[in-house]
Amino acid sequence: MEQQWTLRQAPPQTTSRICIFWVLTLCQAANRTHLWVLLSLLVLYPTSLATAGGSRSRVGAGLGLGCVSLGDSELPELQSEGDVVIGGLFPLHYLALEPEHSYRTKPQHTQCNGFDHRAFRWMMTMVFTVDEINRNSTLLPGVRLGYRILDSCDHVHTSLRGALSVVTGKRTEEHIEKGVEERMPGCLAGAPVPAVVGLASSTPTGAVAHTLGPFNIPLVSYFATCTCLTDKLSYPSFLRTVPSDLFQVRGLVQLVSHFGWRWVGILGTSDDYSRYGIQAFTQQLKDQGGCLAFHLTIPNSPSPAGLRAMADTLQSSRARVVVAFATEGQLLEFLSELAERNITGFQWVASEAWVTASLLTSPQFHPLLQGTLGFSFPGVSIPGLGDFLLKVRPSPTPGSEYINMFWEELFGCKLDFGAGSSSKSSWLTDICTGSEDLRDTESSYSDVSRVRISYNVYKAVYAIAHALHQLLQCDPTGHGEAQEKCNTSTYFTPRQLLHHLKRVNFTNQFGEKVHFDANGEPVPLYDIINWQKVSSGDIKFQKVGSYDGSAPLSQQLQIDESAIVWIGGQSQVPVSLCSAPCPPGSRQARRPGEPPCCFDCLPCAAGAISNQTGSIDCTRCPEFYWSDRDRVKCVAGIEDFLSFYDTMGIILVSLSLLGVVSTTTITAIFHRFQATPVVKANNSELSFLLLLSLKLCFLCSLLFIGRPSAWSCGLRQAAFGVSFVLCLSCLLVKTIVVLLAFRATVPGSSALMKLFGPSQQRTLILCSTAPQVCLCAGWLSMAPSIPFRNSSYQGLTGMVVLECKEPWPPGFYLVLGYIGLLASLCLLLAFLGRKLPDTFNEAKLITFSMLIFCAVWISFVPAYVSSPGKYTVAVEIFAILASSFGLLLCIFVPKCYIILLRPERNTKKTLRKG
Repeated sequence: MEQQWTLRQAPPQTTSRICIFWVLTLCQAANRTHLWVLLSLLVLYPTSLATAGGSRSRVGAGLGLGCVSLGDSELPELQSEGDVVIGGLFPLHYLALEPEHSYRTKPQHTQCNGFDHRAFRWMMTMVFTVDEINRNSTLLPGVRLGYRILDSCDHVHTSLRGALSVVTGKRTEEHIEKGVEERMPGCLAGAPVPAVVGLASSTPTGAVAHTLGPFNIPLVSYFATCTCLTDKLSYPSFLRTVPSDLFQVRGLVQLVSHFGWRWVGILGTSDDYSRYGIQAFTQQLKDQGGCLAFHLTIPNSPSPAGLRAMADTLQSSRARVVVAFATEGQLLEFLSELAERNITGFQWVASEAWVTASLLTSPQFHPLLQGTLGFSFPGVSIPGLGDFLLKVRPSPTPGSEYINMFWEELFGCKLDFGAGSSSKSSWLTDICTGSEDLRDTESSYSDVSRVRISYNVYKAVYAIAHALHQLLQCDPTGHGEAQEKCNTSTYFTPRQLLHHLKRVNFTNQFGEKVHFDANGEPVPLYDIINWQKVSSGDIKFQKVGSYDGSAPLSQQLQIDESAIVWIGGQSQVPVSLCSAPCPPGSRQARRPGEPPCCFDCLPCAAGAISNQTGSIDCTRCPEFYWSDRDRVKCVAGIEDFLSFYDTMGIILVSLSLLGVVSTTTITAIFHRFQATPVVKANNSELSFLLLLSLKLCFLCSLLFIGRPSAWSCGLRQAAFGVSFVLCLSCLLVKTIVVLLAFRATVPGSSALMKLFGPSQQRTLILCSTAPQVCLCAGWLSMAPSIPFRNSSYQGLTGMVVLECKEPWPPGFYLVLGYIGLLASLCLLLAFLGRKLPDTFNEAKLITFSMLIFCAVWISFVPAYVSSPGKYTVAVEIFAILASSFGLLLCIFVPKCYIILLRPERNTKKTLRKG
């Protein structure tokens, strides 16, 4: 179904021009994805298209199009004629309702309620700035600026109607009859508005910027901060004198992180400003380790039940900090609900949209909002603005509707200018004449000690003026008697003005350098404002810091904490955490199904520490270090080795010394009774050599005890290997001697004993020991054992085991293998002599001793491999002592028994029996 438009009272020439206008509009809009905006305008105003004056405009001069009024010609406005007229849109009302105001004469599409004194000051600041520029002889000399200002009602539809009404112009026959063109024959006279100052909220601003963008009509906002407006493809003609929310959000996250607030609630609305701001804030807060406790969204038309549910959510939350992205009008009903229920104790963090809103500073909000902290634009004191605002007076003449509304709202009365001019504000009973004194009132309108948004309006108007100054090639010096110092004889289009506006660069009277970057945005500067209650009982917006988004990261946030007054007038920084920070020595353990800010604290594992409060993880101690008892610092690991002072060390040393003493005692006994048959029959020379080797075996075990050193590590295995080989060599020779002695009793076998005399016995001992000596010597010279700090057991006990490391492990196993070879040979020969007569049981004794020796060392290997730390050394010492005691007891104790206790058996006759 085709959309049909009715052109009311439009002659054919005008109708064709309107059609061309809309065709161009739709074509440009389609290329810029703005079609939805313009289609909505057609639906809103299908019958409102009307013809305007017949003079040529700058916007359509090149196309020969006439001016077509697409807005609402019946909207009240504040205007002043000029050579160049600047448009203005301000949210004088903050609620889109359907009441009947005194200035309404006919029904409207959207009516407004809730007059905003602060926004009225913004509007009057624009009027003041235009008048100040007109009085300036160096800026735009010879050119008079005018203005046309409408109420946006902070609503998309009203803003679009106002914008179209502004930019399409409003020319009547009255204007032509007054000869406006005759005042300046150039193209500036009677032209449509080439630039607009507005708006406040981001969503209406985006809609208007979408509409004006295809025609390159500059829109300079003083308060719309949404990051979405940075997109130059969607908003090619949009500029602003306020920084993007991108910088504000960064600053707010830095502010929240600075005070350690990790558990934060978010309050916003459904508009673009709130949606984009909260989205960026949430992401950056998560990047800084923070979490959202809740996210409340105020609907466009909140119901009492919805407000109560939101208040319940806020009240039940553990979060003590609430960040609000909204305007004061959007917050009013919800904050009234909180104040009525006395829900206090929350630290409010305000965005720039409401941090200086006097609407919320009434006494009912003091318990709730005192201590509020937030970002605001830098404020200044504009000379002359205060006196100008106080001179404003109502009037019955057309064009004073906004001033009259302000007057009635401020004084709570209805204006009466005489017969036939009374106000239609039927809900007001008191009468006022307009002679009341504004100095007797207190409102945000007259508070100009340090204006902020008004200063942004001031800069926006001056930026447009400087762009016009460059466009019109104005010469502030003048030449001769010429009165006109700007080139006013040349047509210009909004595109040309936009080109110069983007390149504006000047320093204003406050020393601030005004210019726009590639995205049409200024330098991101903010003041940090604190709501403090003064002695008079009022709320004061006190500056306590600043934020410079263009500075290095470490210097961006500057804040004086001592100057801040917190909620309830406290001086302590509020705490807003889901879980208290974990103390040193513990770490965070996230609770399943909950945000990262909600966690339990677990102590660090052994060998790990955390020396800061709120540690997420514990840090492992470096090698050879271990955590202390509190798990807050790493200390040197306890060195563990088999010490002479350990219980085990004392026992092993005692057993070793016992073996030495026992061997020495037996040696003494054998020496004392060396002439007796028992000693002689056992080859006393071999017995003494065997006793000496056993003593060395007992003594070598002492090298394994104590702190490992280079010399002890090198000698212990060599001494062990040589001592036992010497001992086993003696046993081998002794076994052979016993076997040969037994065979010598057989007739014809005496020659065997002569062939294996003492010299042959010594040679065999030497030859049997020499390989082990050579092996140990080569081992010590090529790859000696070295002291080693073994940290492999640190993860279990925290001990650093000091041990001797074998660079060449095969060396140890070769030494042990050679010992095993000799032991096996001894066992074999002794086993062959097991049937010797009982009275001559030397072979049997050697057999038992070798069985014990082999059993000990076979058990040693698995025990040695599986024992940890110092117990490895203890196992080896035990094996040395056990095998040594086995040899000593099995071979020499029976003989000592005969020598000392049974001397009657120590005779040749007894030994020869059998």
